[in-house]
Amino acid sequence: MVQERTKVHLTNFNIAGFTYWDGPEAWEHLHIGTKLQLVREADNAFDPYAVAIYFDGLKLGFIPRAENHDISKYLDMGWDKMFEVRIQKLDPAAHTEHQVEVIVYVKKA
Repeated sequence: MVQERTKVHLTNFNIAGFTYWDGPEAWEHLHIGTKLQLVREADNAFDPYAVAIYFDGLKLGFIPRAENHDISKYLDMGWDKMFEVRIQKLDPAAHTEHQVEVIVYVKKA
């Protein structure tokens, strides 16, 4: 019997700007599998497609520019519930911009 999938992989990336936001403050609370939230920042002066990543009210950084264009459009349309975002990899020895890798899934409606 084939098991029905409830989500599929969309993309994965390192959190951009982790050094400059609340990432270091949140570090000790982050674990593989931790759920994260996406927040659209349409008024961001540096990137019109900016999507911030939050954990428990703390801004960890952003989806990198190369990955945010399509996701920002879905968020603009109010389809935020279609995404599941989790920490996929933590590497405390890496440069801070490469310490946290995130995976984004699209959930079944």
